[in-house]
Amino acid sequence: MRRPYYPWNLRALLEGRPTVGGLMDQCEENYRYLLRLAPQLKTMESRYVALVDGHIALHLEILEQTRYTTLIHLTHHFDDGAGAHADPDAVLRVYHDALQVEVLDLKQQALPMVREPDMCSLQRKWRINLFLAKWLGYCCRQGYKFTEEQQLEEVEVVEACM
Repeated sequence: MRRPYYPWNLRALLEGRPTVGGLMDQCEENYRYLLRLAPQLKTMESRYVALVDGHIALHLEILEQTRYTTLIHLTHHFDDGAGAHADPDAVLRVYHDALQVEVLDLKQQALPMVREPDMCSLQRKWRINLFLAKWLGYCCRQGYKFTEEQQLEEVEVVEACM
């Protein structure tokens, strides 16, 4: 397994020519970050919240758990006075056998990901996975971690929505 190569210049990183191997390396890195956040991911069920003093709560919801994959929803919930909104807001498929994470859906406002008419699918996936790597790395550095004790009960979830 190779370590991903990141040029120093962010512009070069975003505008560079990604490769399939580089994308796979990025997906492996995202898997490692995700397991640092949720070490028991393969056995987790339901909803979890990770709290770090002075930071917005990080929410994890297990949407589907199978023998080799886990489908998750990962997000921060911000309350701007007009109501809560999720940002970033990601749906991810985790492949435990391949040690990779695939981004199925990602909504965020930090890094413009406007689809350019001539942008190939590989380049778009590269940008999305790069954003995910930066976000997951940030969450790990801040000390977020999901444990069984942080599982939300359905009563708590309902009360939080009211």
